[in-house]
Amino acid sequence: MQNRRRFLTTALAAATAPVIGWAELGGPAYLAAAREPDGSYALHGLSARAEPLFRIPLPGRGHAAAAHPRAAEAVAFARRPGSFALVIDCGNGRISHRLAAPEGHHFYGHGTYVAGGDILCTTENHIDSGTGRIGLWLRREGYRRIGEIASGGIGPHDILRLKDDVLAVANGGIRTHPSQGRDKLNLDTMRPNLSYLTADGGLIEQVEPAPELHHASIRHLASAPDGTLAFAMQWQGDPTEPVPLLGLHRRGAPALLAQTDLANAISMRGYAGSVAFDRSGTHVAITSPRGGRVQLYDRSGALITAHRRADACGIATGHETGFLMTDGLGGTWSVTADNMRANRKSDLAWDNHLVAIGEGISS
Repeated sequence: MQNRRRFLTTALAAATAPVIGWAELGGPAYLAAAREPDGSYALHGLSARAEPLFRIPLPGRGHAAAAHPRAAEAVAFARRPGSFALVIDCGNGRISHRLAAPEGHHFYGHGTYVAGGDILCTTENHIDSGTGRIGLWLRREGYRRIGEIASGGIGPHDILRLKDDVLAVANGGIRTHPSQGRDKLNLDTMRPNLSYLTADGGLIEQVEPAPELHHASIRHLASAPDGTLAFAMQWQGDPTEPVPLLGLHRRGAPALLAQTDLANAISMRGYAGSVAFDRSGTHVAITSPRGGRVQLYDRSGALITAHRRADACGIATGHETGFLMTDGLGGTWSVTADNMRANRKSDLAWDNHLVAIGEGISS
């Protein structure tokens, strides 16, 4: 642990070196992976109004990306169980580093930066034990792996950096093994949790669903300006059961599970694919590609409205108000409590996540 602290301290000093930033690249606001018309895959940079700014080919289906906080650089992750994590120089479109999970590990599709952007944290599975790990990679030394910490559970998926380099980890609770693809091996005993960790591996706080909701796999996270965390869940039981799919949490307090009427609960088909707060932190949205819905809630966990859109999934904080959303049919949408407006239609099939770039946007 002492070695990790030394790395973090040194990395903070190194992170002040001048870099080519996102502004020099034309100010992209979002990153999103997509399937191209010819069946290939790419990572795309989008403006605040969803205009295409750049396209970088990927070797396979992408899931999410981690945008560096200052440099025009992103790490694109494969879909779980991932075999690639590529560091991409978004200025020239080239892959600058290829990250290989250590033997006996695989990636889970998400990552974030700490230490001012000099350490990349990746969610991983330790295959033999089934326990979650957070890999630590030192950017200034060519993304050399410098260690790992426990994720606090099984199946860590999404990860966010919060204030003071606290890490929030969505431990989905589902054990998998690469030899069995995406099969879920422990549904009877799964125990998902939301864990708050220090960057050197200390467990600060942990939140678990009630025992009767142990099939609610915590998958994706978003943070509001005041530090409130939203977590999106995917139900591993009967998809027609009207279970909550959105939780809200502030450290030191119990989690609040959002509630809605029977019809709207069932319409999501037990699956929340992405989650985001609006810029004010007043509203939070979850999407369901399986249900073809996006639902907006207030901070009390009450449903405000629901919009229909086939294969809706990627969602992020809107540049000015509301949210920006993508779907698997090539659409991008501006979403508010009052309406959903089409921005652009393309021949791309957008994947699950829309990643916001820049300070003040968390998704």
